[in-house]
Amino acid sequence: MPQPTRPKRFRLRTGAALACLLALNAAMAKDWYVGPQRTLKLPSQAARLAGDGDTVHIDAAVYSGDVTVWPQHRLTLRGSGGWARLHANGLNAEGKAIWVIKGDRVEVENIEFTGAEAQALNGAGIRYEGRSLTLRHCHVHHNQMGLLTGADPEREILIEGSEFNDNTVDYRLHGKLGHNVYIGNIKRFTLRNSYIHDAATGHNVKSRAKFNFLLYNRIGDEQRASSYLVDLPDGGESYLIGNQLYQAADSENPAMVSFAAEHNQAEPYTLYLVNNTLVNAKAGSYFLHNHNVAEAMLINNLLIGQAATIQGPFRATHNVWAEQELFADGGGFDYRLRAGAGAIDQGADPGISATGVALAAEFEYRHPLGLAARPSNGPIDAGAYEFGGKR
Repeated sequence: MPQPTRPKRFRLRTGAALACLLALNAAMAKDWYVGPQRTLKLPSQAARLAGDGDTVHIDAAVYSGDVTVWPQHRLTLRGSGGWARLHANGLNAEGKAIWVIKGDRVEVENIEFTGAEAQALNGAGIRYEGRSLTLRHCHVHHNQMGLLTGADPEREILIEGSEFNDNTVDYRLHGKLGHNVYIGNIKRFTLRNSYIHDAATGHNVKSRAKFNFLLYNRIGDEQRASSYLVDLPDGGESYLIGNQLYQAADSENPAMVSFAAEHNQAEPYTLYLVNNTLVNAKAGSYFLHNHNVAEAMLINNLLIGQAATIQGPFRATHNVWAEQELFADGGGFDYRLRAGAGAIDQGADPGISATGVALAAEFEYRHPLGLAARPSNGPIDAGAYEFGGKR
C-alpha cells in the first residue's frame, strides 16, 4: 500500500517555518554601541542588555577594570575603529576571566584582553563555556591564562590572526602553570595565522581536542622560555602544517612538541607534521616527543639545531635536518629561505592523510598576523616558507 504524502508536506511546512523563524530572529537582532562618548560607557553594560543574535560595537579605547559575563547566543563582539582594550587590573568575572562567554556561535574581533587574575591562579583573558567560538584579530596577554576552555564533546574553537603572549603564573612561587592557550576536551580546535609566544614556564599551546589543526602560525620562545611550544596531551587526530616554531636554549622541557603524553596507550592517534620550520636552540632536546603507539608522520619539514631529532615512533620523508640554515634573518626569527639554502626543492607532494585530509601547505605565515598564498614555482621546498616568497 503506498505511503501517504502528508509527512512530506509536513517536512516542507516545518522547513518553511524554520526559515521564517530564522529570518525573524535576524530582523530582530540589534546593534549596540559602547564607548566613552556613548550612552553605554562599558562593555559590561551592553552585556546586560544584548540579546541573542546581536552585535556589540566597542569603540577603540581603554576600559579599565571592566569584566563581565556574556550569556547570549549568536553574538558578535567587535572592537570598532581600532583595538577595544580591556585592562582588568587584576579583576575577573565569576572568579574566572575578563570575559566569561557562555553562548554558542560567538565571534570576538579586534579586542585586547590583559591583566586578569583569579584566586585559583587561572584568571584568563577569556573563559569560553559555549559550543562555538571564533577569535579574530585579538591580543591576549599578561593574564594568568590566555584562553581557557573546559570540556564539551561538541565544542569547536577557531583562533585566527591573533596574538597570545606572556600569559603565565610564577610556577616556582605557586606550583601552578599558566598557558597562552589551553583548550579542554572538545571536538575541534583550529589555530591559524596567529602569533603565540613567551608563555614563560607554561605551554604556548595546549589542547586536548579530538581534532587539532595548527596551520601557518608563529610559535616560539622569543623573549621568555616556555615549557612546550605545543602540547597535545590527549593525542587526537592532529595536524601541524606550515608553522614556524622556535625553542630557546633555556626552555623548561626537552621537547618542542609533545604528543599523547596522557592518553590511553591502547588507542592509536595520528599526528602529521608537514612543511614546518622547527628551530631548536636547546642542546640534547627533541623536535618531537611522541608518546603514542602509532607513528607520527613527518613530511617536508625543516629541522634546524642540535636537538636529538625525534623521540618515540615516527616515519619521515623529504625532511631536511641540519645544524644551520640560510635564513633571511634567523636572529630576528625570519625563517624565509635565502638563495643557496639546503631546504630548497627538497620537498614532495605530501598527499592526503589516512582520513582524507589534504596535507599540502597552501599558505605561509606573514608577520605580523598575516597570511599569504604559498608560491608554486617548481619542486616544493622543505619548511614553512617557499624560496622566493615575499615578506
